[in-house]
Amino acid sequence: MTPTGKLATAVAATALLVACSGPAAVDGTTTDAATAPDGQLRVAVITHGTAGDAFWNVVKNGATAAGEQLGVVVDYNSDGDPGKQATLVDNAVSQQVGGIVVSMANPDALETSVRNAVRAGIPVVTINSGGDRSAAFGALAHVGQEEALAGEQAGRKLRDAGRGKLLCVIHEAGNIGLNQRCDGARAGFGGTVATLQVDINNPTDTEARIKGALQTDTAVDAVLALNPQVAVHAVSAVEGASAEAAVATFDLNPDVAEAIKAGDVLFAVDQQQYQQGYLPIVMLKLYRDNANTLGGGRPVLTGPGFVDRDNVDRVAEYAKRGTR
Repeated sequence: MTPTGKLATAVAATALLVACSGPAAVDGTTTDAATAPDGQLRVAVITHGTAGDAFWNVVKNGATAAGEQLGVVVDYNSDGDPGKQATLVDNAVSQQVGGIVVSMANPDALETSVRNAVRAGIPVVTINSGGDRSAAFGALAHVGQEEALAGEQAGRKLRDAGRGKLLCVIHEAGNIGLNQRCDGARAGFGGTVATLQVDINNPTDTEARIKGALQTDTAVDAVLALNPQVAVHAVSAVEGASAEAAVATFDLNPDVAEAIKAGDVLFAVDQQQYQQGYLPIVMLKLYRDNANTLGGGRPVLTGPGFVDRDNVDRVAEYAKRGTR
């Protein structure tokens, strides 16, 4: 079998990718700076997630699994501060890694660092947020979901459920993707949509703010959380306010899966973040070894999908093991 034939990888934008081990580089050589000491490709994954965040743990699990399967060394780091995240990208450039995967919740803060990486000859794949700026910065591809489209579909589902006034809860200031979700929800919902800013790092205050908003405006009959941890607090806030509001959320974790089963959460918008960690490692491996690219200049979409009571039992199994 030829070297290229050893890396037969089928990638579907909305399906979990399964890859076999890869070949040597196309020209049979690699640069020492772009590899680990044993010649493996080295990739820096740099996200804006906070330590212990269930969502980003799944992204990390995807990147780690792909690295193990393909023989790629994956260095994972994260920082919710855009400036510090940019510094992590700069550090990866100075270390001359073979590829960079970066989420861009704040594209303006990361633009210079990403462009510098590309100028240094390091291929970059952006994930999760900032897909509309990815190509302009010179990135090889973007892997994620179109947030406005996902928000629009979520808003439409809440409208179809008979809801008339929606509260969209934003948990990170300055995160462009969260604003896009709420804007999309407003377009799809069609009724009145208000936004509420909370701090995900302060769970008690988050719950209190949602509860206060529901008590202040009893006409609110739907709450859209943009994070599974916030969704859990929203459920408690609805109960505490003795409100009749339905709760829906973006993203999934085991707690949300159980809440869907119990009927406390109507649905979760699933962007399949495991793939946002997994696919870029495959893409960078293919690019180095076979000059392959994916997406044709457009994002490789991992969502939106929806998890509700019809399919939650199956998906919950994967959420528990950290892959959904």
